[in-house]
Amino acid sequence: MKLYSTRRNSPVVSFREALFTGQAPDGGLYIPCELPTMTPESLAAFTDKPYKEMAHYILQQIVGDEFGSGGLQTVIDRAYSFAPAISTLSENLAVLELFHGPTLSFKDFGAQFMAKAMGYFLQNEDREITILVATSGDTGSAVAHAYHKVQGIRIVLLYPSGKVSLTQEMQFTSLGDNITALEVDGTFDDCQALVKAAFRDRELRQRARLSSANSINIGRLIPQSLYYFWGAAKLKAMHGVDPLICVPSGNFGNICAGMLANRMGAPAARFIAAVNANAAISEYVQTGEYKPRPSVRTLSNAMDVGRPSNWERIVDMFDNDYDKIVERMWSTSVSDKATVAAMKRIYNQFSYVADPHTCVGLEAVRRYRQNQAPQQPPALTLSTAHPGKFHEIVEKTLGITVELPQALQECLKRKKQAQSMANDFDQFKELLWELT
Repeated sequence: MKLYSTRRNSPVVSFREALFTGQAPDGGLYIPCELPTMTPESLAAFTDKPYKEMAHYILQQIVGDEFGSGGLQTVIDRAYSFAPAISTLSENLAVLELFHGPTLSFKDFGAQFMAKAMGYFLQNEDREITILVATSGDTGSAVAHAYHKVQGIRIVLLYPSGKVSLTQEMQFTSLGDNITALEVDGTFDDCQALVKAAFRDRELRQRARLSSANSINIGRLIPQSLYYFWGAAKLKAMHGVDPLICVPSGNFGNICAGMLANRMGAPAARFIAAVNANAAISEYVQTGEYKPRPSVRTLSNAMDVGRPSNWERIVDMFDNDYDKIVERMWSTSVSDKATVAAMKRIYNQFSYVADPHTCVGLEAVRRYRQNQAPQQPPALTLSTAHPGKFHEIVEKTLGITVELPQALQECLKRKKQAQSMANDFDQFKELLWELT
């Protein structure tokens, strides 16, 4: 597999190189030069088979040439002890539950594959790398658990102080060992800017052997594309038509993975990008003007991104053509008030408990059907997190008790291990220098 930078000023690289580099040297993001195509017949053959079988079949077509004999299967077996699930709410509405992994977030699908693939490639090398991660919540916990105690890899997580839920925070600040958590006095965008500045610092980048595990790393997006094949193929088998795909979106890596899957043959009538009050993309879809700005805090905090990194990928994929983008993607901004109303409506109507991010998606589907032609295909909304991760707001809104999964109960008993720091690159650089 060969990949190019969105900024066209870096060499074409292999998947392995892109995996460890994270961001291209010119500051761009890697995109595959070519993608294989999966036929409807080949996908239909996997609708009743385990998730791992479809994952292996598709990944073999994409990156199989970069793994030794049996290597890819080994990585998949180590990564996926879990699978997605579909909950049907009505005849034309289903939820793709992506929270059945170790940290109860969709990001487990990308982080687990990345960690096991890196471990596979590093197993015979005597070197240590440092992975920088900016997180608004779920990325931090998924990456921390995926890479915890992986030999040869150090994780440095940056998160905005006071802007993630207690449960999310304890998932990634209580592990220790090779996981360093930095609590930044700022927003997620500030954390992301610090990470990008570190990558631009050539001396620091070489000394610490920096890599990333945010969705700027193509190693996250490729494995995340797999559940689009799995979920959309199942829904198409049930209804006979390509489904609408609704993605609660923040940094736009997840929906970008879906668009990559669609280009490879995953059925999708159209994508709905559901955003919260951080509405730069929904405004772009409505006006054609992209105006990123500082993020604001919402109930769906993992989506609190004012300048989505992966928008650069999506623009490149569609040749910076507004008409092409809006042909494939519609978007709407859902306020906290509307999120809470959607949570109540979904629970009262379907007895289904959804976390705030999923509720943003379900509300977006409702609006899309109000604004578009009355006859619309079935919709598949991605459920990106277990409601237990946001049990405070869910319980307050619905008046019920959300039973916390065992993994969440255990992390809340551990001790927080995080270092506070200012939103200051010099301080961040000094910390990294000391770690390496």
